[in-house]
Amino acid sequence: MGQHHDHKGHSHTHIDPDAGDMRVAGAIGVNLLLTVAQVIGGIFSGSLALIADALHNFSDAIALIIAFFARKIARRPADPRMSFGYGRAEVVAALVNYTTLIVLSVYLLYEGVMRFFEPEPVNGWMVVWIAALALIVDLITAALTYSMSKDSMNIRAAFIHNVADALGSVAVIVAGAAVILFGWTWVDPAVTILISIYILWHVKSEIGETIRVLMLGAPPELNPEEVATAIEQVDGIASAHHIHLWSMQEREPALTAHLEIAAQAWSEADSIRVAVKEVLKSRFDIGHTTLELELVNPISKASPRFGHDHVQDA
Repeated sequence: MGQHHDHKGHSHTHIDPDAGDMRVAGAIGVNLLLTVAQVIGGIFSGSLALIADALHNFSDAIALIIAFFARKIARRPADPRMSFGYGRAEVVAALVNYTTLIVLSVYLLYEGVMRFFEPEPVNGWMVVWIAALALIVDLITAALTYSMSKDSMNIRAAFIHNVADALGSVAVIVAGAAVILFGWTWVDPAVTILISIYILWHVKSEIGETIRVLMLGAPPELNPEEVATAIEQVDGIASAHHIHLWSMQEREPALTAHLEIAAQAWSEADSIRVAVKEVLKSRFDIGHTTLELELVNPISKASPRFGHDHVQDA
């Protein structure tokens, strides 16, 4: 008996959504223009690193386009078929962006290694000027998305694309300078390989959080055992079991649980439930809770504290 649902949403975005959309749209525009300039420059200068940077810049633009539409979808209200709302569109977008970064990095790694065996002449000055332009655009994009990236893994994925690209531009400038000063064409593919390794390292550090949300894992800042213990410390609670703690979307924890109420406290069951909800909200900032109340049954078999009972097929 006594199921209770709390569907209050939480907004963690500090920027007006429309203003945020304009920032992302502006970042998309400058990145697309830059991609065209870099591809043309890379072809005419013979620089693989510049083309690598252009491809990464194009992926920046794609990442931002995905992030832009994910933001739009995520703001849709919940409906009967999508009762949890559309907030996870941003988490899915982040996973798509990280996956494309992995594919891109592996491709750049391959191209860089092949260029070592078949070196080509590079026009150093053209490389330096176009990479300098790229760096300016990267810094503009970073400025547009930095504050938004703190509150959204979706925008953070696009921002990481951009930061990696800014470092790539710096590396390309170094490669161009090495050609101008010393005639070292090998620096170009070496820089390409370093860019790809850096991107892979960054993706590795960020993609786990995205997968955890999609896999309904407990938020990293919350200890499930600590949450369960806090519930059981509320007066009148004999035990808690079948506890599920997950994230509705980034920074929006949710919990469901079965609460066993001591027989002598059953008349206070509703107030006990309210007390549990207050503990969860005040101590752990869990605002979305579903609590099922049960009278203690001394002869029932023990239920798992977390997860479900597993019934094996005969």
